[in-house]
Amino acid sequence: MIKRPSLGHDILQRFEGNPIITLEDIPFRCNTVFNGTVIKKGNRYYHLLRVEGQQGYSVFALAISQDGLHFTVEDQPVMVPARKGPFARYETMGIEDPRITELEGVYYVMYTAYSKYGPRIALAKTEDFYHYKRIALVSEPGNKDGILFPEKINGEYVRLDRPIGKEIGSMWVSYSKNLVDWGKSELLMTPRPGLWDSFRIGASVAPIKTEHGWLEIYHGVKMTTAGPIYKIGTVLLDLEQPYKVIARCDEPALSPREDYERIGDVGNVAFACGAVVENSGEIKVYYGAADTCVCVATADFKELIAMTLVGESS
Repeated sequence: MIKRPSLGHDILQRFEGNPIITLEDIPFRCNTVFNGTVIKKGNRYYHLLRVEGQQGYSVFALAISQDGLHFTVEDQPVMVPARKGPFARYETMGIEDPRITELEGVYYVMYTAYSKYGPRIALAKTEDFYHYKRIALVSEPGNKDGILFPEKINGEYVRLDRPIGKEIGSMWVSYSKNLVDWGKSELLMTPRPGLWDSFRIGASVAPIKTEHGWLEIYHGVKMTTAGPIYKIGTVLLDLEQPYKVIARCDEPALSPREDYERIGDVGNVAFACGAVVENSGEIKVYYGAADTCVCVATADFKELIAMTLVGESS
């Protein structure tokens, strides 16, 4: 059951059973679970979770659900950092924040490979969600939050990413003919001084195609004297020219308010990481809370788009 909103509260409404996955649900020893990625295939929801082990680095685990609310986690991780081959030296500090996209009948996962050289975006694919084949490291260091669009645009693959330049984290669009070699990068949008996403922003969910444009659910960060606050927002991008912003929400769709969002390894974090639009018109948005657990919130999909369209186009 989802709580209905009070006046002035978040448009995304939290599931009363939140958090839906905690470390107690992981069958193997770990420190936290958060920032996974969700996709629905048939009547099943597949949730690829980021699980941080007690040794300090992250692996990926798989959880499965029939209703998108109650998940069962598999006994062992389904993907761990590479220990040999070309990926090994860039995954010594773990693999993080997977983002899954179904594209041309294949399930691709963009994730962050982490090492002493910094974060790099990597790409893998899977057919069954249990076995993953690494394809390539597709960025240089200093880049993360890579997410594929679910179809080619003008004959090219397209991704969102978040390189850091002069300590500023902005969202960019990049293009590829083969999913390996990327370029023609263009600035998409930047943090907005004075607003809830004034410090840093990044893509969070595979873009969702609508009649109004590509809906991207992203995370925005505001820096305060007590530290950063992570919130969830939305932006609409042009269907044929994805570097063009049609509208961007003025207000966040979800802000950390509950104890499980405010207290954890990293406090005050609501970090979107997956979404499923149901046939009923409801959207389920999955998010990591306080870098410690996984939660879900819902909204009427049309209302979420309407909230976005009210915003400015810059």
